[in-house]
Amino acid sequence: MNDKNMLIPKNFSVDEADQFREKVNALIDKGEKDFVLDFNNCTFIDSTGLGVLVGIYKKCMELNGSLKLHSIHPQVMRIFKLTRLDKVFEIR
Repeated sequence: MNDKNMLIPKNFSVDEADQFREKVNALIDKGEKDFVLDFNNCTFIDSTGLGVLVGIYKKCMELNGSLKLHSIHPQVMRIFKLTRLDKVFEIR
């Protein structure tokens, strides 16, 4: 199994999140279903960014794939904890 590694943009909000969703959906259409998302550069995420992640997560689960997140900045991690999405996603 090969995980597709992808870097999350610094500001993961409306425009960037929509572009990211399109990239991931294109990869899913090509048969990818296992993703590792690197948050090393990401210092901000809004509800659109969180919604994109949830959508990707659902698609991966429907395909028996996986979605893993890593290197999450403390400010961004706070959002995951406030929304309890830290209990949904596999975070390393």
